[in-house]
Amino acid sequence: MASLFWRGLIILPLLFVYVNGEHFLYPKRHTGKAELAGYKGPDSLAVDGGGFYSGPLIADDDGSTAGGNAGGTTEVKVENLGKADGDNTNGNASSVESTQVAAKNGIGNGTIVEAKTTFKGSWELFVENAGVSAMHLILLPKINQALMFDATVWKISKMKLPGPPCRRVEGTNKEDCYVHSILMDVETGKIRPLRLNYDTWCSSGALDINGRLVSTGGYNNGSDTVRILDLCDTCGWEEYPGALGNGRWYATQVTLGDGRFMVFGGRDFPTYEFVPPQGQKNTLKDVIDFNFLVETHDPVENNLYPFVYLSTDGNVFIFANNRSVLLNPNTQTIIHEFPVLPNGARNYPASGSACLLPIMLKPNEDRRVIPSEVLICGGASHDAYTKADLQRPKVFLPGNTDCARLDITKRNGKWKIINMPSARLLGDMVVLPTGDVLIVNGAKTGSAGWDDAREPNLNPVLYKFQTDGTGSKFTVLNPSNIPRMYHSSFALLPDAKILIAGSNTNPGYLDDALFPTEVRVEKFSPHYLDPNLAMFRQEIIVEKSNNQVKYGQKFTVQIRGNGEIDQQKLQVTVYSPPFVTHGISMNQRLIQLGIMEFNKNVAPNTNNIVLQAPMNGNIAPPGYYMLFVNYNGVPCRQSMWVQFLP
Repeated sequence: MASLFWRGLIILPLLFVYVNGEHFLYPKRHTGKAELAGYKGPDSLAVDGGGFYSGPLIADDDGSTAGGNAGGTTEVKVENLGKADGDNTNGNASSVESTQVAAKNGIGNGTIVEAKTTFKGSWELFVENAGVSAMHLILLPKINQALMFDATVWKISKMKLPGPPCRRVEGTNKEDCYVHSILMDVETGKIRPLRLNYDTWCSSGALDINGRLVSTGGYNNGSDTVRILDLCDTCGWEEYPGALGNGRWYATQVTLGDGRFMVFGGRDFPTYEFVPPQGQKNTLKDVIDFNFLVETHDPVENNLYPFVYLSTDGNVFIFANNRSVLLNPNTQTIIHEFPVLPNGARNYPASGSACLLPIMLKPNEDRRVIPSEVLICGGASHDAYTKADLQRPKVFLPGNTDCARLDITKRNGKWKIINMPSARLLGDMVVLPTGDVLIVNGAKTGSAGWDDAREPNLNPVLYKFQTDGTGSKFTVLNPSNIPRMYHSSFALLPDAKILIAGSNTNPGYLDDALFPTEVRVEKFSPHYLDPNLAMFRQEIIVEKSNNQVKYGQKFTVQIRGNGEIDQQKLQVTVYSPPFVTHGISMNQRLIQLGIMEFNKNVAPNTNNIVLQAPMNGNIAPPGYYMLFVNYNGVPCRQSMWVQFLP
């Protein structure tokens, strides 16, 4: 049997490769090299040829995998929830168990209804060579293209510029003719190279009210640069060196409720400043000293790329090392400090990950304070970087297994800590359209830095935002077989898949390292994209929907689907695409909108949802959001871009 199997691979190299009846695998990254040496993956066998990993595995709580059910919906009784519309299966012959999950923490406007599934997700190889390793990544509005870029300091990538002019390497007479920034169509994979002159290594960014990326900082000649990328087929980077008052390398950018940007920290600069308007420059007078970053700086920093989020009350939450404060951006004073988060360092270089949890709005929202929570997961001990980067031989300390939640609108707020199924650092946290969080990428031991981590954590983990108080809040999903370590990234796509890219543990583009520089791009389909749940996926009729809305205004979204719709099973969320780098997702924000009215059957199988836009920019900073309609916990076929305006 084995000989026939291998002959089949030789004859049909472009077909999917089935191994041991358990795994579909991507082709080996480097022919003839032991790509999987040095760690235990889900399977050590990889072969050349096309294919994708579909992962018919059941994952245990500890992150290990075993052969088993290929996934699919749980075919049990259908639970009738609230106002029934008759057949809960919408005419589909297969039955799907539904559960009603109440908010346990007092936020939200009732319940979330979802269909249960045993599907553990699936992976597909989207692009074999993106040209650059996606150290930074963001999805650009309207044009649905993912911007990926690395750093000009390497002077090389996996793609050459299509022609002159080449970049003049600063301080030399040499030229760099390689691509360091690309736009990738998220449906076709088509790549358009972009030119850069000022180094973007470890920079920051955010989208402005018109959907343009405003990026700040970087390395060397890019550290005080502001750069802007507009949305058009021919747009390129506009770069403004000297625009910042301090150099911003490993700094964090946040968008305020009025659309202004603040940028915090950076190596050797424990300060912050407001990003100047296009074409203007800050001076040292525009830089504000921030002693909090001095206090959280220990011998190996552990306070770079601080986690920064705009709270719903207009204050700014800043987390560095193991401490966090609220800053009033108008008075520029700290108004509150939260309890210390124990068990190690969380942001760079110990590199845990963080996100703002969903903001839940009610119809006719009139609460004075809208609750807002931060989730921080993983990281490592304070000396993890010292042991891995400075000590010889290197020692790779185990990462943290904990996740901590904190309501940042409460002055008596305390961290609520639970344990993940496995340790993780260098990971990413994706807030899904349904409000749950996908924890993906990263390692189990070590720290951030060149060749400073080991044991890739290949299994994504689903964190349930709301539960009924029973069962685990975590579900281990099917693994990729591509390690995504230091400098990995992600983007949530309009079809609710997750784009996964990056991973570069080396100072440059190396193919023969333990973890080679990664230019492959994957897509991950989470649990809600179980094919057996496709009957719940609604279609937004964009031409009949409002896509430019002022704060507090009512607006209508029209959807089309199969069968009757139960309003209690509807959820509408809007999502702000983050600027992703180094385990930090700047300005990632998901808001559940209040449903004012539900008008059934305005046309065959067509319904109108009347929604209320967020009341102000502190809840949703002005700009573009991806609007998802979720039915029974399953996102719509394609999100719609909606712009919120003052």
